[in-house]
Amino acid sequence: MTTPDLFASDDAPAKRLAELRQTLHTWAHQYYVLDQPSVPDAEYDRLFKELQALEASHPGLLTADSPTQRVGGKPLDGFAQVRHAVPMLSIRTETDTTPAGAENFDTRIRRELGLGEDQPAVQYMAEPKFDGLAMNLRYHHGVLVQAATRGDGEVGEDVTQNIRTIGQIPLRLPADAPPVLEVRGEVYMRRDDFDALNERQRRKIAAGAKGEKTFVNPRNAAAGAVRQLDPAIAAQRPLSFFAYGLGEVTSAAQGGPDWDSHQALLASLKIWSFPVCDLSQKAQGASELVAFYAGIAAQRDTLAYDIDGVVYKVDSLALQRRLGFVTREPRWAVAHKFPAQEMLTSVLAIDVQVGRTGKLTPVAKLAPVFVGGVTVTNATLHNEDEARRKDVRVGDTVIVRRAGDVIPEVVSVLPDKRVGNPEPFTMPRVCPVCGSAAVREEDEADFRCTGGLFCSAQRKQAILHFAQRRAVEVEGLGDKLVDQLVDVGIVRTLPDLYRLGLTALANLPRMADKSAQNIVDALQKSKQTTLPRFLFGLGIRHVGEATAKELARHFGKLDAVMDASAEQLLAVADVGPIVAQSIHTFFAQPHNREVVEQLRACGVSWPEGEPAPVAAQPLSGKTLVLTGTLPTLGREEAKALIEAAGGKVAGSVSKKTSFVVAGAEAGSKLDKACDLGVPVIDEAALKQLIEAGT
Repeated sequence: MTTPDLFASDDAPAKRLAELRQTLHTWAHQYYVLDQPSVPDAEYDRLFKELQALEASHPGLLTADSPTQRVGGKPLDGFAQVRHAVPMLSIRTETDTTPAGAENFDTRIRRELGLGEDQPAVQYMAEPKFDGLAMNLRYHHGVLVQAATRGDGEVGEDVTQNIRTIGQIPLRLPADAPPVLEVRGEVYMRRDDFDALNERQRRKIAAGAKGEKTFVNPRNAAAGAVRQLDPAIAAQRPLSFFAYGLGEVTSAAQGGPDWDSHQALLASLKIWSFPVCDLSQKAQGASELVAFYAGIAAQRDTLAYDIDGVVYKVDSLALQRRLGFVTREPRWAVAHKFPAQEMLTSVLAIDVQVGRTGKLTPVAKLAPVFVGGVTVTNATLHNEDEARRKDVRVGDTVIVRRAGDVIPEVVSVLPDKRVGNPEPFTMPRVCPVCGSAAVREEDEADFRCTGGLFCSAQRKQAILHFAQRRAVEVEGLGDKLVDQLVDVGIVRTLPDLYRLGLTALANLPRMADKSAQNIVDALQKSKQTTLPRFLFGLGIRHVGEATAKELARHFGKLDAVMDASAEQLLAVADVGPIVAQSIHTFFAQPHNREVVEQLRACGVSWPEGEPAPVAAQPLSGKTLVLTGTLPTLGREEAKALIEAAGGKVAGSVSKKTSFVVAGAEAGSKLDKACDLGVPVIDEAALKQLIEAGT
């Protein structure tokens, strides 16, 4: 409709554009969210084409929330980082996969709230736990301005262009939405969409298309689509979305919503056109949580999407605030996993893998079996003791499962199906890669290769760890390239990476000039990093991302970390005796210090500053040991309480122990405390210590 009389006045195009956009938004919501299309596809297409033509004629009137902008923009070179205004925290996982797991959660909540047996049941909201990718959608004055992945909880990636391609996600909200609104939920791929996508991929492969592949499961396909640099390609991967929570929101004091319950919050999200799972429901007390868990488990295989459990949340927002958080997890919510799916298969061989720290891990090579959405060919046997305890032998028929829905493991052997008398597994006493001695340290279950960086397997793993996205991030430096670099002797230590020249890279098999230049550019880019990323990338045993961040916050500068004594390291949050000794030992080795200095000489750098101010805490500098059963606190709850108050929890009693917290049936730790004269307190005294200092 581009006849002259349509634009009789100057504001006619703007009015028509607004009409078209509103109509198309309404139809899209009916189609994608409500599954109730109100017009034929041809009519939607007709108005969509009219909108495209009108925007082309009046480019100054194009807006970010137009339906035409769901697929648009140039391919990206990479994803920008986004710091979350409100951290995207993880939810505690209930490890008891029986219905009793729901009862455990209700018991903890009632205890935290001080509710007696004769007081009313707690009201919860229960919902499926979707197997997708957590996403944060940020709206300013009703317009979608940013979509970001969870990342490490504090910093995610900007994937706005790809998220715009999801028809279920509104680009504009109604006028009553708050000025700032962050909606959190899960991006996933429906099973039927996944099957259709793989069928299209198979047809492309059969037609001879290069670089195409089929996808393993819906979650992997969704992850690949979200992290696709070209939004036009992302649009070809059908994604869906469920909203289930909030990030930053304009406060009630500033005119924002004033919800009193999680159920009311979800109702608002539905009114604002967000898809909310219709299986979410209110549950009163433990009995209804158990019923919900059993009901969803029974429906699991018939749902249109994958789930791996359910989530329980205290419904009252006032009670949520009262319960608060423990470490970085809300006390008022829990993820209750379903039992991992299990299948039968056979053991073809048992290999030994060498990890980054020299750990030797026996791995069962399996006849391929489809378990929990993926084809499994390897399963960990953990260590020699575990392999012998389960008596896994080559040729055995075994039950395999994906432990935690992530790491496949052998659950047990079916002895009656064993043929002959195959040899029991024994860990080799030399490294299978470099031939160095394999030793088992005292009080450890694992054997370790003593070859260090002489062992090519350890060098490869150390380089991959250093170059991974969560460390210094050298884009494009993957397993195959690292294998080549180490095997031909070009890279022996981390600093060798930054001495790589274009010619040396380009001369490697299957490495073109352009690919070599990309690696050189990625290495140059990686020189600008942060202190936490660098510390994590060094691969110090027991130092993960969270510990690296705490070290950086506490000391401010790398030299201060390197020169710290074990006692000084113990003052860092989340650092106990074992971790402190590991860090101290690492930096006491001259060759490790030499690696750091060479990396600095190669130009690797990061911002440094003064140590973060440390607030006085009641248990700062104190080391406590727990023994026996406490009246109201579980072992993990007591540990979290102590650590939140600045204390450290050790596993054994020594002269350096400040207090032993003893409960019923305390054992040898209590006896040793008495022998050493270490003060012994009970749970009540522990709480008094903490309260007295706050």
